[in-house]
Amino acid sequence: QVQLVESGGGLVQAGGSLELSCVASGRTFSTYAMGWFRQVPGKEREFVATISAGSSKTAYADSVKGRFTVSRDNAKTTVYLQMNSLKSEDTAVYYCAAVQAKTPWQVPGSYDAYQYWGRGTQVTVSS
Repeated sequence: QVQLVESGGGLVQAGGSLELSCVASGRTFSTYAMGWFRQVPGKEREFVATISAGSSKTAYADSVKGRFTVSRDNAKTTVYLQMNSLKSEDTAVYYCAAVQAKTPWQVPGSYDAYQYWGRGTQVTVSS
């Protein structure tokens, strides 16, 4: 079982930056691929970014490419999402997710691929 706790959300002006963190419990963090998703009321949860267990690969939604960066620190069992040049359409609840990776380079982009989820952190971008 893996427990995930997100932090770092808040209110920021358009064009600003935020860094989200997600701390995972357990001693096998380095074997999990980690993802970030977001959701607004009335819409489905959407993929934002993912990083492989071995940190060698990342993948991003087209809407955030070039603005967001996902990274991880396996020693701290933490995954990060650095968000720059934020737009009002980035406003959402952001969720961290984990899945036991089949390979060190796996970068799952599907909601259904993930086994564990955090409770989310609210990000609000004012225009």
